[in-house]
Amino acid sequence: MQRNAMNRPVRLMFQDEARFGRISDPRKCWAPAPLRPIVKLALVREYAYAYAAVSPTDGAIAWMLAAKMDTVTMGSFLDSVSKRYSDEFVIMVVDGAPSHRAGQLIVPENIALVRLPAYSPELNPVEHLWDELREKDFANRVFDTLGAAIAQAAQGLKRMEENSDVLQSIVGWNWILKSI
Repeated sequence: MQRNAMNRPVRLMFQDEARFGRISDPRKCWAPAPLRPIVKLALVREYAYAYAAVSPTDGAIAWMLAAKMDTVTMGSFLDSVSKRYSDEFVIMVVDGAPSHRAGQLIVPENIALVRLPAYSPELNPVEHLWDELREKDFANRVFDTLGAAIAQAAQGLKRMEENSDVLQSIVGWNWILKSI
């Protein structure tokens, strides 16, 4: 296992944020013929943000739900990841969001941020984690409150955290694993 100047094991993680809320996500679904499924719609624009960092090598995930996506919240997320992996040095691959580039962002000493090229979400495997969460936990659902949507996001993220093998199969892309 690689080590850094602090002589800690190195952990590679990919990070991203996603917005979840009360606006509905109608998708195709199965129904016996000749029935036609009826799906409710909601156009309420209330959101919360999910932050996640995933390790492609073992499917470990660190996540947090927050009301905002800003520099302060990103700093809080980095702090929680730093504490969770305090015995390791985390190389975290992030996109170019303003909250990742802000001069006020406090990056803990055991984390180094590496930015993906601009406009390249296809290089971030966490995007597929969001697809999985939306498909399994949000498709064809309407939430009466933002709290219900947040609870659903938390439930889905906990399910993923408990199934690291499944999560690793989603984010453990060959080109990433071969480059480590």
